[in-house]
Amino acid sequence: MAKKSTKALLVIDMLNDFVLPGAPLEVPETRKVVPNIQSEIKKAREEKVPVIYLCDSHRKGDPELKVYPPHALKGSKGSKVIEELKPQAEDVVIEKHTFSGFFNTDLDYVLAKLKVKELLVTGCVTNICVAATVADAFYRGYKTKVIKDCVAGLDTESHNFGLKQMASVFGAEIV
Repeated sequence: MAKKSTKALLVIDMLNDFVLPGAPLEVPETRKVVPNIQSEIKKAREEKVPVIYLCDSHRKGDPELKVYPPHALKGSKGSKVIEELKPQAEDVVIEKHTFSGFFNTDLDYVLAKLKVKELLVTGCVTNICVAATVADAFYRGYKTKVIKDCVAGLDTESHNFGLKQMASVFGAEIV
């Protein structure tokens, strides 16, 4: 009998409203990492590693919409994962309402149920949602590996800051 993986692959906010040209919160660098994330998803599925999508989903009046323009509104096309990374039936999709994939979501419950101890992290934005999720993973005792060619930032400076912060403060391994 094959041993069940203790890892999970997280795909954070690879949504139409962040990736597509002209999107409300377009992060152009995300388009460069799509092929790398596709490769990681393929590898995870082959190795029976769960793939978990963490997806921004905001409602009218959400405090985040006071800081950023309306984006990833619940049920909208903008809140959906881009077609190139579309979740499969066996994948887990978790809506999140703030930067961290753990805050007020079922992520920790899902990971515990799957007996996951290590997170492989991909997505956007490196120093915001990726870093917030990695920070909360650290507080919960998960080992994290951030796949650096699978995360994207708003610019090089904030991207590099996010990677450095996750490594030096939250013990993430940058691979």
